[in-house]
Amino acid sequence: MQNIFFTSDTHFNHSKIIRPDYSDRPFKDVEEMNETLIYNWNSVVKKNDVVYHLGDFAWGQPEPFLKQLNGYKILIKGNHDRYSEGKLLRSGFREVYSLKEIKIDGIPTILCHFPMYSWNKSHRGSFHLHGHIHENEIQYQWNRYNVGVDVNNFTPIHSDDILKIFLQQKEENNLTFDIF
Repeated sequence: MQNIFFTSDTHFNHSKIIRPDYSDRPFKDVEEMNETLIYNWNSVVKKNDVVYHLGDFAWGQPEPFLKQLNGYKILIKGNHDRYSEGKLLRSGFREVYSLKEIKIDGIPTILCHFPMYSWNKSHRGSFHLHGHIHENEIQYQWNRYNVGVDVNNFTPIHSDDILKIFLQQKEENNLTFDIF
């Protein structure tokens, strides 16, 4: 069985992301951050797993980092992923999109770097995974989740864990409609 993971906003090699006036990441320098992100990724993602990276992968060339990371890597482009689709594919991403709809355990799921207020089937049980905001949700929505490293222990999150989070939120909010 193939495992599926999600992550976002790794910002490899982006030294400013550590600063308190940016994301205030708990690393002494960019080298420690890069090493931790690579270690955490490879500690959960195996060679044949799929990883959807929802944007802002690296500051500068992505190839040196992609070579060190396990999995079949799919990029949903973020605002800092400025290279052309062709260059990103040559660097090591297997697929590149701006927005993608997939299914998690049969449930339609919209993948986009940016959080959306509404999306395809958003009021009929579909999910939305995103990054971009680097911190916890400001506006609560039960079926939207930030997969960014800053709020997920700097580690990709497994699709089963995403599903558990959504179903727990549905139960806690006493939502009665069925998910498809």
